[in-house]
Amino acid sequence: MKYFKKLVGERVYLSPRSLEDVEKYTEWMNDFRITDYTGRSHQSMTLEAEKKYLEEKIESEVTFGIIDSNENKLIGGIGLHKVNHIMRTAELGIFIGDKEYREKGYGTESIKLILDFGFNYLNLNNIKLDVMEFNKRAQACYKKCGFKEYGRRRKCRFINGKYYDVIEMDILSEEFKENCIKNKEIN
Repeated sequence: MKYFKKLVGERVYLSPRSLEDVEKYTEWMNDFRITDYTGRSHQSMTLEAEKKYLEEKIESEVTFGIIDSNENKLIGGIGLHKVNHIMRTAELGIFIGDKEYREKGYGTESIKLILDFGFNYLNLNNIKLDVMEFNKRAQACYKKCGFKEYGRRRKCRFINGKYYDVIEMDILSEEFKENCIKNKEIN
């Protein structure tokens, strides 16, 4: 698979998502070890449905595959969704699909790359996300990237027989001062 280095960091780069990866994304979107944390375990994703999703989102949203720079290997996905250029807002979504890459800083680096892009190239002012209350590793990662909790929707997600809260977090452009994209010319 050929990937393109749109946003380059230290250990990962973000490449535009490709339809050629549809099987890998379909595998990940049917794995409870991923979907329980994203709140999407109630969905079954077929190859055709994932292909349709990718076709629609490739054009309409800012979505990337997360690629390990050393192995040139797809390890997850990240995107800015519901981008509103008038209000200058977006919603962040991320997952590390390859279990060998979890809890090793790849997600943190990927988030910082997309925040740099969102604030300094898309001119966004506020990027938000939702995280499940039990997903402590993601909460720690988001806080490390500068996100702050601003709300909580109580017992609104039903997963494996129990209701859970969704924590709402966001970050403002004025709060993000890092220069993470290594392949840009103008600093």
